Amino acid sequence: MTAERELLTWHRSARRDLPWRRTRDPWAVLVSEVMLQQTQVARVEERWVAWMERWPTPGAVAAAPREQVIRAWQGLGYNRRAVALHRAAAVIARDGWPDDLTDLPGVGRYTADAVARFALGEPVVPVDVNVARVLERTGAEFGPSAAEALMDLGATVCIARVPRCGDCPLERRCPSSGRTFAPLRRQSRFEGSFRQRRAQTLKALMDGRADPHAGEPEVRASLERDGLLEATR
Repeated sequence: MTAERELLTWHRSARRDLPWRRTRDPWAVLVSEVMLQQTQVARVEERWVAWMERWPTPGAVAAAPREQVIRAWQGLGYNRRAVALHRAAAVIARDGWPDDLTDLPGVGRYTADAVARFALGEPVVPVDVNVARVLERTGAEFGPSAAEALMDLGATVCIARVPRCGDCPLERRCPSSGRTFAPLRRQSRFEGSFRQRRAQTLKALMDGRADPHAGEPEVRASLERDGLLEATR
């Protein structure tokens, strides 16, 4: 049995039942992929459902004021992703879906491939950090039909530091079986960081309160550059 067949056999019982996997709507898949960038699945599930109920089409969110979109994004992190998604929705609502999805604001190669595979059925393998890890450690080749299984294996079994090799369907053939791995470079602390001050300023201004970091004009300037606030004159 090939590595891909072993993986697919495992996936029949190990597949994660995520709400965006129950649709082939490109907009729904795009929203899920943008939300999942650097945000845990558990935090995204409920928020994705609420978003799709509120804005089920690109036209619906494109018609919404940007401030509402940013407010709806609060808690998912990296608010500039909400701005990019709002801009992408406006492009789709006006011009339709482009042939090259990376032409959309905020859509890179992985996100474009994920929408192409999971919504449009294109024969591509979207390679995110989890898939890349599985491919590197196993050295095996997999086709598009294994894309979802690769993601689930990397997210739940072939994890970053101490993979759960005993639970892996590819353990027998994996040259990395039994190994542990050094931690990746950790992101700098949020507490007391510029990122935290940006978040505090954004929330305060959206709530109609005074900017707690008015003495640091670079904080507001960075939010304006990212399209999160209107530039002051």
